[in-house]
Amino acid sequence: MKTKVLVLGGGFAGVESAIFLKKNDMDVTLVSDRDYFYIYPTSIWIPTGGETRESVSVPLDKLARANGFKVIVDAVTKFEAKDKKVTLKSGRILEDYDYIVVALGQDKIEMKGMENTLSICGKPEEATELHTRIESLIEKGSGTIAMGFGGNPKDSSAVRGGPAFEVLFNVHNMLKSKGIRDKFELVFFAPMEKPGLKMGEKALVMMDKMFKMTNISQKVGSKITSFDNDGINFADGEKIKSDLTMFISAGTGHHILKDSELPLSDAGFVVTDEFNQIDGFENIYAIGDSASLLGPDWRAKQGHVAEVMAKNIAYNIFNHSQKINSKESYIEHLNILCVMDTGNGAAFVYRDNKGGKMIPMPIIGHWMKKGWGWYCKNSKLGKIPRLLGL
Repeated sequence: MKTKVLVLGGGFAGVESAIFLKKNDMDVTLVSDRDYFYIYPTSIWIPTGGETRESVSVPLDKLARANGFKVIVDAVTKFEAKDKKVTLKSGRILEDYDYIVVALGQDKIEMKGMENTLSICGKPEEATELHTRIESLIEKGSGTIAMGFGGNPKDSSAVRGGPAFEVLFNVHNMLKSKGIRDKFELVFFAPMEKPGLKMGEKALVMMDKMFKMTNISQKVGSKITSFDNDGINFADGEKIKSDLTMFISAGTGHHILKDSELPLSDAGFVVTDEFNQIDGFENIYAIGDSASLLGPDWRAKQGHVAEVMAKNIAYNIFNHSQKINSKESYIEHLNILCVMDTGNGAAFVYRDNKGGKMIPMPIIGHWMKKGWGWYCKNSKLGKIPRLLGL
């Protein structure tokens, strides 16, 4: 009888683990509250009209057919880890699985008035609404657009700043191409003194130059206290007036995990070892944004790290099921790696223990990221070979 594995979550970590577990000839079932896999890194072009929600999504049933795993579209409402029992919103109960992979992602830290903002890293519908709101401001002829991100003092790895920079620069270049950039004020904001420091000091210097070159003002170093429908309030008493506010809140542990009996960090993420195993829960693994990330202070929860974890646990679960004492760790793969798109080019960002770098890639960088989006979609559907197993 084949080993039965239940994967909770349909994001990068969940989908990748389902694909690789099935490659190891296991009976795999994936549970997701969406019927599609959403490619967040390429959703940055939705606000400026370069992509749509449909174009950056892959139906889960297509992924399941292409890779041979099963899909249940339903939301998890309760997870009892000791009994390996999962309750779904429909009332359906899932149990009798040999292994469970927790890849539910994370929740967002709630802040006062956050309903007055939209996020590029939130529900996919918010990206579409951002596009609608930007188009309305263009029709109006002028306005102030503020975009930024927040922090989590309990876990610095749960901060996502890159997409805020990307959308902001894309909006700048879109307005510039229309000849109306001078009619709009663009503002970047964040509570930390040096937002983006994870990328390294050299990258910060380049980011500052980019803000000056694009005439984007900055408000950093002061705690965000609340959001109004007309702007952002800060602890130093200043208020930035805004016709449209995009805010990426930092992550916190998924609410389903609070009563799961699994060990959690102060920020609510599942505590695992470097093999994504959980002490006291031999056949349960946590990966991606659900897991508390080990490593240096600059570490960050990114899609490529989630996919490394996914491939590793597929290997580790197979070996464990065969009583083979061999495991793969994600620690050696920890780095910050991204192509930060600007609309008319990009910057290659890399950070490891030796330091960080940001390399400008005019024009070609933008098309490299576009190409990656095409590759991500089609390689997971099995239409093209995977490069180096990625």
